[in-house]
Amino acid sequence: MAEHSLPILVVEDDASLREAIGDTLELAGRPYVAVDGGEAALKVLNEQAFSIVVSDVRMMPMDGISLLKEIRTRLPHLPVVLMTAYAEVDKAVDAMRAGACDFLLKPFEPQALLAHINKYELPETGESAGVVAIDPASRELFAIAQRVAQTDATVLLTGESGVGKEVVARFIHRHSARKNGPFVAINCAAIPDSLLEATLFGYEKGAFTGAQQAQAGKFEQAQDGTLLLDEVTEMPMSLQAKLLRVLQEREVERVGGKKPVPLNIRIIATSNREMAEAVAKGVFREDLYYRLNVFPVEIPALRQRREDIVPIARHFAVDHGGRLGRSGVSLSPAAEAVMVAHDWPGNVRELENVIQRALILSTGATIGPEHLHLAPRPGFATAPQTAARGEVSATTLPAEAEKRADNMKDLEREHILRTLAEVGGSRKLAIERLGISERTLRYKLQQYRDEGHFKD
Repeated sequence: MAEHSLPILVVEDDASLREAIGDTLELAGRPYVAVDGGEAALKVLNEQAFSIVVSDVRMMPMDGISLLKEIRTRLPHLPVVLMTAYAEVDKAVDAMRAGACDFLLKPFEPQALLAHINKYELPETGESAGVVAIDPASRELFAIAQRVAQTDATVLLTGESGVGKEVVARFIHRHSARKNGPFVAINCAAIPDSLLEATLFGYEKGAFTGAQQAQAGKFEQAQDGTLLLDEVTEMPMSLQAKLLRVLQEREVERVGGKKPVPLNIRIIATSNREMAEAVAKGVFREDLYYRLNVFPVEIPALRQRREDIVPIARHFAVDHGGRLGRSGVSLSPAAEAVMVAHDWPGNVRELENVIQRALILSTGATIGPEHLHLAPRPGFATAPQTAARGEVSATTLPAEAEKRADNMKDLEREHILRTLAEVGGSRKLAIERLGISERTLRYKLQQYRDEGHFKD
């Protein structure tokens, strides 16, 4: 069995059953955390990430249904499986309506428990899974991606340029029933209009000058697999009607051909443009937009998932360092702090380029901030302002945060508290400026409060 990076959270107030479930998971080689009630579960959920929650229904003072509703509010895509006695099936029905993935009727066999966990848990993340997802926003993204992967629904991935849309598309393919089939990608913006039709749909011999032999197009090449239409909004209007017909009929006709070829493929499309705006401007067909927009997934910008920045940078340092014969090169804490503070308008693609450049410029075993050549964020090191109004007030902040950049957590804390002070203590404005979730800000402030760096 593949090693899983995330533990399972078991919530059961019966000590003997809790121990039995723990034994089952331990024998299966699965890491887990076991707690005796809902309040304890919510506490550990604030402290670490889990792949799935397995909880009893009948508990006091917080029962499993109440815990489920709290989890749905805080972590809407974290899978929850509830355990219930046969006499409580009506509660299980309520639980399914409240968002539970499934329920286990007591008593159950160990294999039934493991089967439910394997079926519903969040995907493994990390380099072994082909993705790096540490930030809660990224974990939710890949949880959604794993769920839609189990279907054949057409997926529309949107987000800024460089956020990793193809990475998500490949993840969906790898976790789908088509994973053994081909994954074929075509960038609709990179191919001249005159060649795009033949590239997509294929052509027969003699269809046009130079067509000396028949050639299958990208649709046929993706048979029994997945076709990625990258930057689909760049497709000329003349081809959009033909694409719409292919999607509707699930068959393709080669250029110069007369015999349609049935298709068995999954379509994933991407765009870095606002598609509704493209439709309004008349550059993209409305009927094609709705055909592609079956399951829309918006990928957050890198600045909106800052906890991913350093892990992704370390991954690139290892990957590109190995290619350059520079194995073992690491990032200094100061360099990591500078990267966390940067807004990354070019997203992951920009981060990869910066690491490649830093590997070339650095000569030692460590990449420092001087090798990154990143401009500081405007106002990042300015003198702090005292909160005069709003929900909270920040403690006095150091005047020059960069002097303490040897500790990334210190710099992150000072940045968050400074931003909070600059917006007059408004958590809503701070969330927008920092690009983090309300849950993340609340968790960080509680940490700082416990450490004595922040007070209400």
